[in-house]
Amino acid sequence: MRDTPRPQGTVGDFRPGPPQLRPGRALAHTTGASGSGSPHRSDGRPPQTPRGARRSDPDGRLGTTPPVPGRPTSFLRSRLAGLVALLGLPALLFALITWQVVAHGPLLRLDSRLSSALVRPDRFSELLSDLGNVQVAVPVLVLVIGYVARRGRATGTDHWWLPPAAAAVLMALLPAVVVPLKDWTARPGTPVVPPGVGYFPSGHTATAAIAYGSATLLLLPWLTSAAARRTAVGLCAALVLGVSYGLVRRGWHWPLDVVASWCLATVLLTSLRLLLSRSTRRSSSGTPSSSTGPS
Repeated sequence: MRDTPRPQGTVGDFRPGPPQLRPGRALAHTTGASGSGSPHRSDGRPPQTPRGARRSDPDGRLGTTPPVPGRPTSFLRSRLAGLVALLGLPALLFALITWQVVAHGPLLRLDSRLSSALVRPDRFSELLSDLGNVQVAVPVLVLVIGYVARRGRATGTDHWWLPPAAAAVLMALLPAVVVPLKDWTARPGTPVVPPGVGYFPSGHTATAAIAYGSATLLLLPWLTSAAARRTAVGLCAALVLGVSYGLVRRGWHWPLDVVASWCLATVLLTSLRLLLSRSTRRSSSGTPSSSTGPS
């Protein structure tokens, strides 16, 4: 006896099997080709949504969503390590040298022997040391401050006054850092200079490093080519090293006086660089004001 086929697709009809495809209709999700039950598109293309691309864990549950795009952890770690190197290591070395000077430690004997080997007073070394005078280094910084302030205001840069003001404040506060250290350590000078104390750290080296270094940091954002930026940094380093060499060669300072000022200036200039970089990011995030006139 032949069974009469039952009609399909009627209202209230419950079937244990899967629904039958109708002509001209497509299901959003059907059984996968491999029979695993994973959904896929009816046209055979791969899924476009992140949920469809996620793989399930061993328990069959969908995995976590991909992380939000951002800076990789390795970049943040390398930048933190760079900040520690630029701030922590010079500060630690400065503290070590200062401790040796105050305690009259064994490092001073090495410093004395090195100074005796390097001291050869001449006119050239005296001229180099004069580049660290306040009358020479500070006017250079003042000229750069005026130039950067005028350029920033003319181009409508946001917070254009902040970098010049920060450099000026740092230069003005330098004596408030160096002079108390000179009075506290009371280190005598080399045999070449008249008897006296207050030679640690080297004020000429610190003045040259802060004045020329701050001027370089102010100019770098306005230099368009990499060659110009390298030239500015090289010129700054040459000036500071020239002053340092002249001071030691002439006998105005012990070598450790100069090295301590390097460490101190590195910490201060790094702090200024961080402040200027934050100011640059704030300025770039805004829209600079500009006006157009008739041609």
